[in-house]
Formats: sequence, structure tokens, C-alpha cells
Amino acid sequence: MQSTQDYPENGAPEGGPWEVFRVFLRLGCSSFGGPVAHLVYFQSEIVAKRKWIGHEAYADLVALCQVLPGPASSQVGMALGWKRAGWRGAAAAWLGFTLPSAAIMVGVAYGIRAAGAFGHSGWVTGLKVAAVAVVAQAVVSMARRLCPDIPRAGIAVLTAVALSLYPAAWMQFAAVAAGAGACSLCGRWLAKEPPLPPPPPRRSANHSYACLGLFLALLAALPWLARIHPSAPLLVLDGFYRAGALVFGGAHVVLPLLQQATVARGWLSQNAFLAGYGAAQALPGPLFSFSAYLGAVIEPGGIPGAMLALGAIYLPAVLVLFGTLPHWDRLRSVPGARVLLSGANAAVVGLLAAAFYSPILTTTITGPGRLALALAAYAALQLRRMPPWLVVAACAGVAEWFLA
Repeated sequence: MQSTQDYPENGAPEGGPWEVFRVFLRLGCSSFGGPVAHLVYFQSEIVAKRKWIGHEAYADLVALCQVLPGPASSQVGMALGWKRAGWRGAAAAWLGFTLPSAAIMVGVAYGIRAAGAFGHSGWVTGLKVAAVAVVAQAVVSMARRLCPDIPRAGIAVLTAVALSLYPAAWMQFAAVAAGAGACSLCGRWLAKEPPLPPPPPRRSANHSYACLGLFLALLAALPWLARIHPSAPLLVLDGFYRAGALVFGGAHVVLPLLQQATVARGWLSQNAFLAGYGAAQALPGPLFSFSAYLGAVIEPGGIPGAMLALGAIYLPAVLVLFGTLPHWDRLRSVPGARVLLSGANAAVVGLLAAAFYSPILTTTITGPGRLALALAAYAALQLRRMPPWLVVAACAGVAEWFLA
């Protein structure tokens, strides 16, 4: 099995937080295409190239983060940093991955008035086309590895169809759970698979329970505190924390929640909200960095407001992840759990396929020129093994000249 790749020897981190920060800073500067594409970049850079974690363990992390509230790609990144260098590695991974886009969004809040015009630029079209190729490569490679037989391939196909017909956020959670359940019913082909050895403990269970307790306590207490003491910082903390805590199924779900927490309160106009969102779509890294723009625009404003909003929206995701991850690691070592995870992983393939079809494919490939560029980018990735960042840059340049 992959235990030597899943965890460092003797539980000691093999790399320091500075190494983790450098890797994720580069990913934060080059990971275009949204959460699904981010998972592909992580797989390519960290799993396949650097071998910080095994392929099955990575798929398990993706399955876990898909069913937790919060931005799945950022949570996977923090978990990878934690497995590499402990708590400081998790913080370094989050900071490196989030800092580039958050800093740009603060700049947008300060000076760029026509951010919505980015949506019509040729180079943005190229970035979207490159994302089509990157995600298509991911779906194919993950399907080959995680759906090697008819039952698991069937789970992936049914999941993709269900999510295409009913793309609600709760359906993503239900689909992953249903895939795990279906695999447990027809998963006899995995009955003899030996369990993974239990991972060495890195933190006590008390810490995980404290994280989950704090998550629930803040979710209940912040609205009450904001009502009795409606100061601007506390209102921002409450609104952005609840937005982050109630997001299931992808970072895009946070947009209506943030709109309700800001525009509905009269803190900024709908046009300003959409302008910031347009800029966020054109940037690498997590979409949650959009909160830095909002925090810089509304009270208390500026860099302090951006830091408060960004920290508040990520805090629930951090608490839930590290409240769950230690127990998830132990669960992975149980033979029956491996069967459940195999079904969940197959469902994740279907989830990625559904996300690839809509909105990535349906909103991007709207003409023969874009289709030709996407096919060329896919060939460069799959056949020529070109690095994703180079393909993304090439697509942006070609689209700026020929598809603008």
C-alpha cells in the first residue's frame, strides 16, 4: 500500500513550513480555473511530482473536503500542508495559496473601477479555455485510477447525471454519501483489500473536539453578539463567518451568501459587488479571496477590513477540517471504511465530470475557435506533458490575439 507516501516516517514532518509556503505560493500565482482545476494542480504538483502524499490518500482528502462546509480546494491545500509540516505547514499552505489573489483583490478595491470589463477581455477567455483542458485531463486521469471496474464507473456516471440534472449544493453532499453507500452494498471486490496501517498521531482528539465545539459556538453566538452590540467589525465577523460556515459544494455557493451579508445591508452597491466578482473570476487562487475585496470596500475598510473579512470567512472551514481530519485518518485504516471511501471517490469523479460539463464547458466553449484552442491545450497537457501554467499562459496569449 501507500503508507510511506501517505505520512512521513515516525510522524515527523519531512519538510518545513517554508518549503510548503514556497510551493503553495507558486500554486496561488498560477492555479487558474476555479476549485476543480485547483485540485488538479495540487495533484500534479504535490502528489505526482513531489510525492508528499499517495494518490489514494489524496483522493480521500478530496472526498472529505467535498462533504465539509467551506472551500474544498483551500481545505485540501491546508490538509496537505498539515501532513507535510504540521500546524505551521497548514498555515503556510493557506497563506501561500491565498495571498496572491487576496492582495490583488485589495488592489481592486482601492483603485480599479471597471473590474467588470475584465469579463470581456480576450486573455480571460484564454484562461477559461485552459481551465476546460486542465479539468478534462483531471477527469480522465482520476477516472482511470478511481473507477477501474464497472460498479465504480457506474457510480461515477450516475453521480454525473444526477448532478447535471439537479445541480443544487446539497446534491453534491448527497451524491458522495450515496456513492459510499452503493459501494458498501456491491463492493465485495474490495473485501480482501488490506487496510492501511494506522497513521501516527500528530494531535490529540481533545484538540479536534475543541475545534468542532468552537465552530458550533461561534455559529450560534456571533449573530446574538452582533444584535446586542452592532459594531462594524462584529457585523463583518458575523456575516462572513456564517457565509463560510454554510457553504457546501464549492466556493461559488458563497456568492449569494456574501451578497446577502453585504449588498442587502446597504454596505455597497450591486454594481460594486459584481465588479469585484468579475475581477475575482480572472485571478488564480481561491474564489474566497473575493471576501478581501469586500472587506476592503465596506467598514472598517482598507487592509484591516480585508484581513478581518478574509479571516472570518475561512475560520469555519479551518475549524471543521481540523476537527474532522484526525478521526478521518483513523477511519481510513478500517477495512470497511476503505470500501466506503472507494465509493465516495468514484462519486467524486462524477462530481468533477458534472462540474466540467456545467458550468465550465457550457459557458466557455461557445464557438469553433474556443473549441479548437481547448483541444490544442488538452493535447499539450495529455500528449506533450506540458506544465499547466505554460498551457494557461499560452491560451491567454492566443485568445488575446485571436478570440478577443
